[in-house]
Amino acid sequence: MEKSKRLFLKSKRSFRRRLPPIQSGDRIDYKNMGLISRFISEQGKILSRRVNRFTLKQQRLITIAIKQARILSSLPFLNNEKQFEKSESTARTTTFKKNRKNSKRNKIGI
Repeated sequence: MEKSKRLFLKSKRSFRRRLPPIQSGDRIDYKNMGLISRFISEQGKILSRRVNRFTLKQQRLITIAIKQARILSSLPFLNNEKQFEKSESTARTTTFKKNRKNSKRNKIGI
């Protein structure tokens, strides 16, 4: 295909305009826990601007609101539930390995 014809071909991708994550009536504030909690990951991290589809100003405001809510202890700084589950599973595997070594020694007669 010639270069001149390629320039005028339209892209086959269809673009769907996404709804903004924050409505015009929503107020970004540390007291608005329903709004703030949508923009925090399961581990308690603030989601990035690219994920949230925010403008720079909105991301700054939401970050400040989340930090204020954390300081006032409305929000936890991090979510320990998943870390606790992982530590339990690693503890089980280490005890299993120790028991396995001991059973081999018992078979040998040490």
